[in-house]
Amino acid sequence: MSRKEFDASRMRRMKRLAARYGLTILTSEKIKTLGQPGGHALRHDETFAIVYGDVPKPFSATIDDIEAYLDKLEAGEE
Repeated sequence: MSRKEFDASRMRRMKRLAARYGLTILTSEKIKTLGQPGGHALRHDETFAIVYGDVPKPFSATIDDIEAYLDKLEAGEE
């Protein structure tokens, strides 16, 4: 397993990518009922509006969801 596959490395890479588009990745500090860390959301820096990860509940996006959204954004699909 390479270092780029670790969650911390993925998160740093995604934060750099999100910053290019004026977005910030937010992480919920609350622990979900199953003992796993909370989810994530993407916030637009200028308007402070949540653009992804707040439907159906706040912080409902996983790391994989955020990564897929950013990949689509980079490919020009969003």
